[in-house]
Amino acid sequence: MELKMSLKEHNERKAKSYKMLLWFGMISMFMMFAGLTSAYVVSTSRPDWLNDFKLPNAFAFSTAVIIASSITFHLAKNAIKKGNRGLTSALLMATLVLGVAFVALQFYGFSQVIDAGFYFTGAASTVTTSFLYIVTIVHLAHLFAGLVVLLVVIYNHFKQKYNPSQTLGIELGAMFWHFLDILWVYLFLFFYFY
Repeated sequence: MELKMSLKEHNERKAKSYKMLLWFGMISMFMMFAGLTSAYVVSTSRPDWLNDFKLPNAFAFSTAVIIASSITFHLAKNAIKKGNRGLTSALLMATLVLGVAFVALQFYGFSQVIDAGFYFTGAASTVTTSFLYIVTIVHLAHLFAGLVVLLVVIYNHFKQKYNPSQTLGIELGAMFWHFLDILWVYLFLFFYFY
């Protein structure tokens, strides 16, 4: 009995440590984006700033898609806690499809910006659109990391490493995915209203 308690305590401490490390990583990523958006605010006083630039519709659609993916990941975590492996599999795959759709919509949004005559570099570029490209590309880089995490979670799920009593990996993956979702919603609202 004492050995079981110490093993349980060890697993709880390990889970807390992993979650704390993930929180530190997410906070540092958020600080980076806070710095980029602060630079954006400061740059709006430049004489070459575009005041009439509108975000393409694709970014609004991608926002809805990433929110939906966060919901499916949350539901997958709940399903594995209830021991429903089939539903967990379906929801994790739906999250993956929605994550890939988000990336596709982001690139479609870039094409809409280019079609409107705004480029990242060169004579047709502006500081306004350069900020949009930089912030979105940096977020996409983090989202690719999120997709890798999601693929690892899916792989571990199919290897049956998760069950109602062992959900740490899927919990960590969901935390990071939700963070990416919240971060994009913040960025979208920032660019839309500022």
